Amino acid sequence: MRNHFSLSIISLFLFLTVLVACQKEPVEPKTGALQLKFDNVVGTQELNLDNTTYTNGSGEPFVVTKLDYFISNITLKKADGSEYVVLQDSSYFLVSERNTASQTLSLRNIPADDYTGITFVVGVDSLRNTMGIEKRTGALDPAGTASGMYWDWNSGYIFLKLEGTSTAAPTDATGKQNFTYHIGLFGGYQSKTINNLKVIQLSSKSTPVRITADGTTAVQVKADVMKLFDGIKPLSIAQSPTIMVSSQSAEVAANYATMFSIGNVQAD
Repeated sequence: MRNHFSLSIISLFLFLTVLVACQKEPVEPKTGALQLKFDNVVGTQELNLDNTTYTNGSGEPFVVTKLDYFISNITLKKADGSEYVVLQDSSYFLVSERNTASQTLSLRNIPADDYTGITFVVGVDSLRNTMGIEKRTGALDPAGTASGMYWDWNSGYIFLKLEGTSTAAPTDATGKQNFTYHIGLFGGYQSKTINNLKVIQLSSKSTPVRITADGTTAVQVKADVMKLFDGIKPLSIAQSPTIMVSSQSAEVAANYATMFSIGNVQAD
């Protein structure tokens, strides 16, 4: 009886040992990296600051001296219709034409899959706009990277800045002919304002964005400055050389919401 019991114990031990050995190790999700490379253009031409003259749909010549804008809240749409939302704290970027490095948005730990769409916001959402300064670091630091892109007097970020010169602009007291478009406003905190936050949805169904394990995929996102002038509502520099917090800022925001498109997709 004792031998039979001992054999049973040994058999049970061997069975449990085999069972544990056969259990699969936890499979860590496979992830890769995604780079969104913003390419600022003017129609069919590359954007060159300070020294290239372009002509808008109103026939007005202009030279761009500054182009900065915030990109935030990035979401990737999968081929099956589901979405991957980039962690919000890792999803705020300031793109500056004068800073080449800022034009590449690097996203890590993206689940390996095929993606057919990219969504992002031009601007800084209302929640982050109203958070304490300790929550607004990196690209959102008003005393650092975001210096010049924050209205202290209006407690809010400037979503997009376009500045330049044009012979169509009126001459100011210093003899200069400048145009200035600073677009912000997220709907208001203590009092209601215009909401110029724009959600951009770009489709890549024709060329799916494939993220592979440990790989890096680069997606060119073109931003056509000409759309700001010749978009939904044509904008004349002569008639509107300066736009900031007026109702016309909504028209400019609606225009630049149309300036983004997906270009080349490359995977290593």
